[in-house]
Amino acid sequence: MVDYKQANFLITSSIILFALGLKDDLYGLNPLTKFLLQIVVASILVVAGNFRLTSFYGVFYLWDVAPLWGGLFSILVIIFVNNAYNLIDGVDGLAGTLGAISTLCFGVFFAIADAYPYAFIAFAMFGAILGFLVFNYHPAKIFMGDTGSLIIGLVCGVLAIKFININKIGNTPDPNFYSAPGIAVAVIIVPVFDSLRIFFIRVMHKMPPFKGDRNHIHHRLQQLGFTTNQIVVALSFFSGVMITLSLFMQHWGNFAVISVIIIICVILNAIITYKIGKRRDRKYKLMDVILLDTFRIIK
Repeated sequence: MVDYKQANFLITSSIILFALGLKDDLYGLNPLTKFLLQIVVASILVVAGNFRLTSFYGVFYLWDVAPLWGGLFSILVIIFVNNAYNLIDGVDGLAGTLGAISTLCFGVFFAIADAYPYAFIAFAMFGAILGFLVFNYHPAKIFMGDTGSLIIGLVCGVLAIKFININKIGNTPDPNFYSAPGIAVAVIIVPVFDSLRIFFIRVMHKMPPFKGDRNHIHHRLQQLGFTTNQIVVALSFFSGVMITLSLFMQHWGNFAVISVIIIICVILNAIITYKIGKRRDRKYKLMDVILLDTFRIIK
């Protein structure tokens, strides 16, 4: 007998978020109102649906946390991942393809763990995205908008939390996946790292962290001459490599897995920054990646 009771809260939250995205796409929505409704949706999932992290699983050598702090952190994670997929939706087919990769991976992972309600949700989302992508690849006939990207982000964020919890060492004598947080980070790394980088750069450059710009990874690859389809293929390939790498490294521990993934992302980001800088100014130096474009120590 498959119990869908907990999964129903995800469906309910998705309906609320769908209405939010639709309103924003058709008529626009005040950013504060949008953010407050995302808090409501995330709170429903964490408080009523019990989609919360109960431990940091050794990441930064932190383990079990109090329910209050675990709940608040989970709300932040859901909102952040939710918006990360929304922000990566900048070229035809990108957010949908990354969402398809993430939901397919989570679907397989849950099926292996016999967590069928979540496997069904992940595969259903994967199928829905595939049907949409037929018309969304460049040149796109239809566009995702906030309605689609926010729901993909919500589902991926919640599935990541659930995947981590059902593979918690201690709760499960022999989990199907070790270093589940590290693997979950790898599955959603492209939008998550891009959003973290964007916010960090904006803060370092004393810019409003939520103000839009053209500094996302897809915009940067466009500056290097990548076409829309090449951007989708390149970032999808990178996502697949990170997921595969995390599965091979799962016995290393969460701190090691996440550290390796982040280091790879930072190195590749530095290479892209350097190449863009060289195109902008032939005198651009490698140190300018850190001193000029990251921390803005020199101007």
